[in-house]
Amino acid sequence: MRIGNLEDMEKQKPANPASTEAPEAPYDVRADSPRRKKFKNWWYYYKWYVIAGIVLLAILCHIAGNALGLWQKAPDFQVAYVGKQILPQDTISALEQAFTSVAEDFNKDGEVIVQINQYIYGTPNPDAETAYYEYASETSLIGDISSADSYFFLMDEPEHFQLEYQLLASPDGSCPDESDFSIDGKAIAWADCPALSGMELGTYSATILGVEETGSNQELLSGLYLGRRCFYTDKTTDYADECGRLWDYLFRGQ
Repeated sequence: MRIGNLEDMEKQKPANPASTEAPEAPYDVRADSPRRKKFKNWWYYYKWYVIAGIVLLAILCHIAGNALGLWQKAPDFQVAYVGKQILPQDTISALEQAFTSVAEDFNKDGEVIVQINQYIYGTPNPDAETAYYEYASETSLIGDISSADSYFFLMDEPEHFQLEYQLLASPDGSCPDESDFSIDGKAIAWADCPALSGMELGTYSATILGVEETGSNQELLSGLYLGRRCFYTDKTTDYADECGRLWDYLFRGQ
């Protein structure tokens, strides 16, 4: 065979024989890594524990958020009840509805919300548990006053409240003089406030000293007095001006 023929045969060979074959898939070093295998094995056995833990954490966050009021709309204003006897929950709900019906949406969130805060004091001959509850309640009341949470105060003994805290505002909304502990023009009897006392508030049912009692909410509230607080510092409640106009309506019918 001539050398020229050999050269022709060499020219006819493909330049890269391997290029005619299908390319191999790239090798993923992570697929077989010990760390990845360990994680997949761990996830196989423990994934349901992880999922259950996430669900439990979500439930706890929801409960805590509700307890702290994080998932609830803020009230437009708050009313503090200060008395010797705790009001039944039915009466509290009726109070909220009564104030809601005469108020406006102060914070413009699309809903009128009124919050009633209960503070108990002066229970005659309290036992140890009741005395502790009253102490905690008084501490909470002082916190309410300091934080300017409640604008309105609903009281069974306004004279005692004014003597103790001198917080009820004068008719013009100012704080009384240091020597003025009267409630003249500073509190109105529930029965003398037709905007509230004229409403149909239904009945309550509560267990008191182990005895089931029922009665009229209006009758239970008829012996209370309504007042508004004054502010000795620049710190005021939210929407104090709007609350002041509501007070004028309740107190003077304007």
